Amino acid sequence: MTYAAKNLTTGGRELIAFRVGDQEFCVNIMVVREIRGWTPATPMPHAPSYVLGVINLRGAVLPIVDLSARLGMKPAEPTIRHVIIVAQVKNQVVGLLVDAVSDILTVRDDEIQPTPDISSEFEKSFARGVLAIEGRMICLVELEAVFPQEEREAA
Repeated sequence: MTYAAKNLTTGGRELIAFRVGDQEFCVNIMVVREIRGWTPATPMPHAPSYVLGVINLRGAVLPIVDLSARLGMKPAEPTIRHVIIVAQVKNQVVGLLVDAVSDILTVRDDEIQPTPDISSEFEKSFARGVLAIEGRMICLVELEAVFPQEEREAA
């Protein structure tokens, strides 16, 4: 029985866990529209360094963000193994480049531990907590904090 299956009867929130580099993160499943394979993006002039470019998603222009670079980690070198998490961040739809999607978790609020005080201010701004699950440490990310309103409008 998976961790998620054990918690379905107790209620809680569903999260999608994914890998970026050697770290695991998760976001609320309600912001995720779809998960798709890597598609090379068309670069956009004057875009922030973490914006890889745009792709055509069924007739809509979708900005692709290197989540590794956006979180202050080493920029990704996309391969066919990478995936794009298409997510709704307020009124903007963005594609998040991640290494792999690893799990769907169902957790109760009391299972989410506070972000440690030793974290940087930047990390605290987007990290809403940490989950310790089956020997793994998974950082809960608030996408609205990762992409402030001014940056979403620029993308």
